[in-house]
Amino acid sequence: MLRLTLLAAIFSADVLSAALPSGLLKKDAPWFRSEEGLAATANILSWQAASGAWPKNQDNSMVAHEGDAAKIQGTFDNKATTDELRYLARAFEATHDDACAKAFLRGLDHILAAQYPNGGFPQFHPPGKGYPRHITFNDDTMVHLLNLLRFAADEAPRGLVDHPRREAARKAFERGVDCIVKCQVVIEGRRTVWCAQHDEKTLAPAGARAFELASLSGCESAGILRLLMSIKNPSPQVTEAVKAGAAWFEQAKVEGLRVEKTDGAIKITEDADAPVLWARFYDLETGRPFFCGRDGVKKDKLSEIDAERRNGYAWYGAWGNAVLKEYASWPQR
Repeated sequence: MLRLTLLAAIFSADVLSAALPSGLLKKDAPWFRSEEGLAATANILSWQAASGAWPKNQDNSMVAHEGDAAKIQGTFDNKATTDELRYLARAFEATHDDACAKAFLRGLDHILAAQYPNGGFPQFHPPGKGYPRHITFNDDTMVHLLNLLRFAADEAPRGLVDHPRREAARKAFERGVDCIVKCQVVIEGRRTVWCAQHDEKTLAPAGARAFELASLSGCESAGILRLLMSIKNPSPQVTEAVKAGAAWFEQAKVEGLRVEKTDGAIKITEDADAPVLWARFYDLETGRPFFCGRDGVKKDKLSEIDAERRNGYAWYGAWGNAVLKEYASWPQR
């Protein structure tokens, strides 16, 4: 166990919670039929790209899109598209509006088309060049997509998803889980966790932006493990993956440091009473946390990288707490 510690997760401008309509999912059926609800639905429908996806980092329920709809750029990043589809499913259940159904199915078809034969998903579809082509676990992108596919297969409102699409979604979910198991990083014969991105062909850990090097991710791996633990009657391969991942989170704890952010600047002090958290990136060879600025050079201490990246990224977080809590009551452990 690493002898460090932290106070709380440090969130950054790059990992800000995107403004999304997910909060509206808690509204009751009468709200979806109200003037306010119908307006929100119309706004969301107006922001759907021709591909079937939605743009990210904005609340697409607030205002209607104006301008050339052909220029809307959809993505799966930062919960875009999956949240809008869940909203439309709720709106359809409450209103039986055919426009909601058509938009949902177009979005679902887009997701199904985006999946690689190996089960992985790019950041958006079609992915173009560069790191968006990688199998994208970053910011829980693939986790959100697989949860949406499982929803479409098993939980979507009656009359929304036809049988062929339900079966396609179920098979796509299964391929995605198989891809996750195959991507789990093995070091010296032992399964560990996952990188935030994996090569779409070789499945090897891959980097993204200059400061996001290939590594073991203390953030994204948490969402992956929680997804795997949510599977009913998991296969022996999934069970093995979860056990190995939980063991990694146990040994990768960061203790002994208190991390605080004041006036936009991160301050780290030694404090034996600080709560346990985890680093965002762990070196693939040494297993130790590392930090990186836009120069792409690994550093052992957060204080050694430039202030812009030091204060503008989620380098530490409590991600493992939920993993270990759920694992403690997981029936297959």
